Amino acid sequence: MSALWTSDDAARATGGRATQAFEANGISIDTRSLEKGDLFVALKDVRDGHDFVRQALDKGAAAALVSRIPEGCSATDPLLIVPDVLAGLTALGAAGRARSRAKVIAVTGSVGKTSTKEMLRAVLAGQGSVHAAEASFNNHWGVPVTLARLPGDADFAVVEIGMNHPGEIAPLARLTRPHVAMITTVAPAHLEAFDSIEGIAREKAAIFEGLEPGGTAVIPSGLTVTPILAEAASGAARVLRFGGDEADDYRLVSAALAGDTTVVQARRHGAPILFKVQSAGRHFAVNALGVLAVAEAVGADPAVSVCDLGLWAPPAGRGRRQRIYLDIVDEALSFDLIDDAFNANPASMAAALDLLGATPPRDGIGRILEGRRIAILGDMLELGSTEAELHRAIADHPAMRHVHVVHCVGPRMRALWDHLPRGKRGDWVATAPELAERAHHLADAGDVLLVKGSKGSKVSLVVDALKKLGQPGAAEARGNE
Repeated sequence: MSALWTSDDAARATGGRATQAFEANGISIDTRSLEKGDLFVALKDVRDGHDFVRQALDKGAAAALVSRIPEGCSATDPLLIVPDVLAGLTALGAAGRARSRAKVIAVTGSVGKTSTKEMLRAVLAGQGSVHAAEASFNNHWGVPVTLARLPGDADFAVVEIGMNHPGEIAPLARLTRPHVAMITTVAPAHLEAFDSIEGIAREKAAIFEGLEPGGTAVIPSGLTVTPILAEAASGAARVLRFGGDEADDYRLVSAALAGDTTVVQARRHGAPILFKVQSAGRHFAVNALGVLAVAEAVGADPAVSVCDLGLWAPPAGRGRRQRIYLDIVDEALSFDLIDDAFNANPASMAAALDLLGATPPRDGIGRILEGRRIAILGDMLELGSTEAELHRAIADHPAMRHVHVVHCVGPRMRALWDHLPRGKRGDWVATAPELAERAHHLADAGDVLLVKGSKGSKVSLVVDALKKLGQPGAAEARGNE
C-alpha cells in the first residue's frame, strides 16, 4: 500500500522543510489515539502540541508537523517544519482534496450533521470506497484533518462542516470544494453569536460558496428560512429539496415507528418508495430523504441506496436506544434508554421528546405498576439572551403531555423545572454528577428514559450511570449492546 503522505509530497503541499525522509499512513492530532505510521500534527489548543512531539515519535509516529524543533527533539528526528502548524495542516488538506478523484459531499445544519454523515457513509459504502470525517471533526482544524486523511483512491468523501460564529462556514466550504452540499435543517442554535435564525440560515447557506462547477445543492423544505437557503443555492447547477412539501424532489408521506425502527413512505420525484431506518424518529426519516437526494446527486444507484439505509444506526449519544436488563434471568425486568446526550438545541430537543412520547413503556413489571416515560434534560448551551425563554418553552411541547417525570440538570434547565406542572417535576440539580449518583432511583422496570442535553451539560454521565444498573452479561446473553 502506498503512503498517504511522503515527506516530499507533504513538504511540497505545505511549503515546509522535512528534516528527514518519511512516509506517513495517517494523520493524528492526539497522541492518545495516534497509530504507528501517523503524521502527528502539533496543533496548539488547550495545550501546545509541540509538548507531545517526543511522545508521539516514541510511540511510532512517522513524523511530526511542527513550527519549531520541540524540546527533546533534534534535526535527526523526522520533522516537517512550517511557519504555522494550523496553516500547514490547512494546506495539507487542500492538497489532499486537490489530488482526490472522489465525489466530495459537504454536510452542515443546526441538527443532524453527524448522523447524516454516518447515514451517507452506510448508504454509499455498498457502491464504492467511502472516506468520512471522524466523530465531529467539523471545525477549522477538523475539516483540514479530514481532507488530509483522504485516500487518493476513495470514490466518495463525506465532510461535516460546523460553525459557532459568523464567517466560519464559507472558508471551510471553499477548502472542501464539494460536488454536493447539503443542509440538514436550520434551527435556533449558537444564538449567542447570531442576531436571529435568519442570520444562522445565511451562515449555513454559505456552504454553497464552495460548490464545484456543476455541483448540486440539497436543501430542506418547510422552514421559515427555506427561501434564504433557496436563494443562496440558486447558483448551483442543480437544487434538490427534501421534506414534507408537495413539490419536494424527496417528499415524506409518513413515518411510522415500529419498535426501534422507522418505516418510511415517501416519494422520489413523484414515484413512491418505501424503506426502513434502524432507529425510531421522524427526524431520522427526514434526514434519510436528504441522504437519498445526495446519493442521487453523486450517481449512486437509488435502489441500492434505499436498501442500504437499513444498515445505519445512530452512534452513541445521538439518539441510540438500548434495553438495560436489571436481571440476568428475567428479561422483562428491564428498561429502555434513549441516549441523546451529545448535543441539544430547541429543534433537536423537540425531536427527542417526540420520540420519547411515541415510545410506549411497559406496564405491570416494575415496582411501580405503570411504566413511565421519563425525561432527563440537561442545559441547552449557546442560546444567547433568549435562553431562559427557550428552556421554559420545552414544557409546552405537545409530547410533554405523554411524559410522566422530568428531571432537570443545570442552571438553565431551572427555568424549565420552575415552569413544569408539579406532578411532572422530578429532581433539579445543578450538575450532572449529582443526578448520576441517584441513578438507581431514576429507573424502574418497564420505564423508557430519554437523556438529552448539550455536551457541555455532561448528562452523558447520567447515561453511563444508568447503563451500570444493567446486570453484567445480561445484554450479551441476549445479543444486545
